[in-house]
Amino acid sequence: MTPERLARIKGTLDRRQPDLRVLTDQIHKPRNVSAIIRSCDAFGVANMHAVWPREGYRAFRKTTGGSHYWVTTHTHPDMMSAIGDLRQSGHAIYAAQFSDRAVDYRDVDFTRPCVLVLGNEVGGVSQSAADAADEHVVVPMMGMVESLNVSAACAIILAEAQRQRSEAGMFEVSRMPPEEYNRLLFRWCQPQITRYCDDRRLPYPPFDPDTGDLVDGVNWMAGVREIRKNRQRKSAADFPDPGLVTGE
Repeated sequence: MTPERLARIKGTLDRRQPDLRVLTDQIHKPRNVSAIIRSCDAFGVANMHAVWPREGYRAFRKTTGGSHYWVTTHTHPDMMSAIGDLRQSGHAIYAAQFSDRAVDYRDVDFTRPCVLVLGNEVGGVSQSAADAADEHVVVPMMGMVESLNVSAACAIILAEAQRQRSEAGMFEVSRMPPEEYNRLLFRWCQPQITRYCDDRRLPYPPFDPDTGDLVDGVNWMAGVREIRKNRQRKSAADFPDPGLVTGE
């Protein structure tokens, strides 16, 4: 970890906005979701929430430009549970939806804790989610087309959220909760160790936030080997060889 790389990682974390979020409502084109993730990273959004279509989703790495790694994605079973969870945590719900009560996206307050809800390419935001939203926002259209691509609309609206928050000084101090900040700092500084631990359900090793390096990688790895040996012993005890049990 070079000092320059560590400084860039910390600078990005310092500008992340934990209370500005995006929620996608069953967007079915992977390239659109990937582009939305990329916009989230670009405009300082730390968390994206999603209700996936039935066929599932896998981000296109070329479209995300690696940004899927820098934005935490939370999956919800349906829109009402997602909105309920986010509203309970104090977020206003802004749905990008053309309706009789829709207002210009620049006329809502993005400095408050809020969630931008984006609908799918065919039907837009689902009716139940639209009814539950605090505000409907639209990007004024001056041409012949009636709507923008959902990922383009996301980028335009998040740019306004960034402008409002920048004017309010919300990017000048770190706003991430310390526990979340330190967790992401480790994951971003040590991606290979993170994958190793996550795949094997291991706790992260001691970490020096001033250097981005492990405190004592050798002893930690020795401890990991011992943990894995104990797990193997327990597995062997819980599921003995059938031949040994029956005497065959």
